[in-house]
Amino acid sequence: MNKINKLINKELTTFDRSIVATPKNRAALDAFAKANQGSADIVLTQMAVQFGYNEALRFIKQELSI
Repeated sequence: MNKINKLINKELTTFDRSIVATPKNRAALDAFAKANQGSADIVLTQMAVQFGYNEALRFIKQELSI
């Protein structure tokens, strides 16, 4: 179980060093989407992918700690 936690923590820290910012929550992602008005769809797509992956990892980590 410790190995899984280390792997998840390592993956979560990769978002801090990404070229594209990973939104901290859904509200931040929605705010960016509204503000860019379609002018940075590639960036928005990458942000959404990173946000989803980040949320999935956090969910798995939470479920494993129960």
